[in-house]
Amino acid sequence: MGLCGRGWRCLGVLRLPCGAAGSGPRLLSVWARGAGEPLARGGSACGRCPRTGPPRRQAWPGFQQARGAARPNPFARAQEQEWRRRNRTVLTYVAAAAVGMVGMSYAAVPLYRLYCQATGLGGSAVAGHDSDQIETMEPVKDRIIKVTFNADVHASLHWNFRPQQTEIYVVPGETALAFYKAKNSTDKPVIGISTYNVVPFEAGQYFNKIQCFCFEEQRLNPQEEVDMPVFFFIDPEFAEDPRMANVDLITLSYTFFEAKGGHKLPLPGYQ
Repeated sequence: MGLCGRGWRCLGVLRLPCGAAGSGPRLLSVWARGAGEPLARGGSACGRCPRTGPPRRQAWPGFQQARGAARPNPFARAQEQEWRRRNRTVLTYVAAAAVGMVGMSYAAVPLYRLYCQATGLGGSAVAGHDSDQIETMEPVKDRIIKVTFNADVHASLHWNFRPQQTEIYVVPGETALAFYKAKNSTDKPVIGISTYNVVPFEAGQYFNKIQCFCFEEQRLNPQEEVDMPVFFFIDPEFAEDPRMANVDLITLSYTFFEAKGGHKLPLPGYQ
């Protein structure tokens, strides 16, 4: 026999969270002796005792926490903030590396060109020699070298470009002067720019240009024709290099392109 009718009154039934895995919700009856207020939140009447008076909303200790509310973990929050800070640092480094790689890609061509001109790599003629070296060098009279000249024009450039001489004979340590001729055969001004190489490539480090029109924009008006000089010499050390022992022919080749925004010239020796 229950407590009803013995001076006890059922205030209601609480529905507690599930217990062990797989079990259903647990029910807890709340009783009071004499008069009392029925439950209004989190519970229901037992069905035997009448409910009187308006329901009173009251919080039962531990009930909200039993429904699964978790307290914040200071350690987890600090760890999450640390991870966010590290992610921002990594993203900053990645962005900086990407910008640096883009910058290097734009600078690679001119830097490589300067390196080729300084070392003769890829058949590039060496530039940047002062007048003292030219005045003090001794010609090697017993070593005669034939230098031939070649001219090409890219299909996008409507110029007539040719060497004014097909060949000349020089000796190491002796300066020489050659000329090219370019004509704009169109009815509008055109800007051209040229690149060059030396064959055989190994001879490029000894082929020194004093004056040249390569890698400089050349503007020609409609039907204009100009002479373009090339002042050069072959280093006397050419005769002392065993690799050059059988080299008696050197070809200097120029190719003109139309100068356009975003157009990249081919690297010397790698057209």
